[in-house]
Amino acid sequence: MEKTIVNTLIKKGVKIPNPESVYISEDVNPDRISGENVTIYTGCKIVGERSLVMRNSQLGYEAPVTLENTLVGENTKLKGGFFTNAVFAGDNSFGSGAHVRDGTILEEQSNAAHTVGLKQTILFPFVTIGSLINFCDCLMAGGTSRKDHSEVGSSFIHFNYTPNQDKATPSMMGNVHQGVMLNSKPIFLGGQGGLVGPVRIGYGCITAAGSIIRKNELKQGRLVLGGAFKEVSVPRQYDVYTNISHIFNNNIHYIAGLISLKSWYKHIRPLFVYDEFSRALINGMQKNLDMCIKERIHRFKIFCEKLNLSKEILLLKTKDNNSKSILIHDKAMDKFKLASQIFNAEVGNKKINKNGEAFVFAVEKKTEQTGKKYIKTIQSLDPDESKKGIQWLFDIEQNMVEQLLI
Repeated sequence: MEKTIVNTLIKKGVKIPNPESVYISEDVNPDRISGENVTIYTGCKIVGERSLVMRNSQLGYEAPVTLENTLVGENTKLKGGFFTNAVFAGDNSFGSGAHVRDGTILEEQSNAAHTVGLKQTILFPFVTIGSLINFCDCLMAGGTSRKDHSEVGSSFIHFNYTPNQDKATPSMMGNVHQGVMLNSKPIFLGGQGGLVGPVRIGYGCITAAGSIIRKNELKQGRLVLGGAFKEVSVPRQYDVYTNISHIFNNNIHYIAGLISLKSWYKHIRPLFVYDEFSRALINGMQKNLDMCIKERIHRFKIFCEKLNLSKEILLLKTKDNNSKSILIHDKAMDKFKLASQIFNAEVGNKKINKNGEAFVFAVEKKTEQTGKKYIKTIQSLDPDESKKGIQWLFDIEQNMVEQLLI
């Protein structure tokens, strides 16, 4: 059956130089693979009913590509590696040795070099990832073009798993409400460095090469150097959390940001549908974002549940129910109950405020002039129009953040 699909694709115009080497599973819909200037090179595999390949795209030029339920937008080149449940919005490039997994969204013109691992990662337009990088559980924005872009230097790691065995560690470079306007200062994360999640970094910031960043830097335009530790050996505390406010609040900001992005994907992205392929692509972006929100709430819940054990251990040591550490444990656990209610309500909220309505109308009018080109449309908005959009998304975030921070 897979050879029948290969033959069908060849007949519709897909270039497959070595068809005997290409595997396409029975559940792949050939109507979701464009016949317009698409090339599938030797050794590639495509599986999964969600898989989508739009025009002017290439798979496997440098090494075989495995594509599983991944959506590939126009003018995208996936040069080699494994891609599952990811979305590429268009004009993307990804080098060989890729390992890209669930919940990943690369928006227009974001790209990566060779040997990069991503999962639950959202890159806004223009963001560039170097080589030999692990950058899971992150959102990164910033920059105005491919010549003025946020970048992650080679051999960079986002540390997203803790000794207490949780992943309440998402890091946000920039933010959603300003980042979507594609006019913010770029962020640069220096090579052979890392972030210990969860952290937040402001627009225009640079982290020096070799630095390991453990704290937020919310001021814009800063040079950040991560200090080295002295050589010490001290007793380890098992299952105890000591920096609860930092972890809790950064998770609140991250989830609130994703939920505001959901409103953008719901009300703005559909304005750029121009055919069935683009409709399927935007639908895929929405589904992947929902996947990201669900994952972050799940990981946040696990962290908050672990606070019960952390509190018990501290009580055995301190014998003091009113110590600062115990009180912050209690506050976080109480706030999480409220957070669950608020997040669920906001995820299902279909309402849009006046700033949002005005902004959607402005974008819709612009698409008539720009031919539904996403980047061109957003960057052509007047400053007052952009401010309405920023305020719309900021209000969505703040409605959650103001109630939940500890």
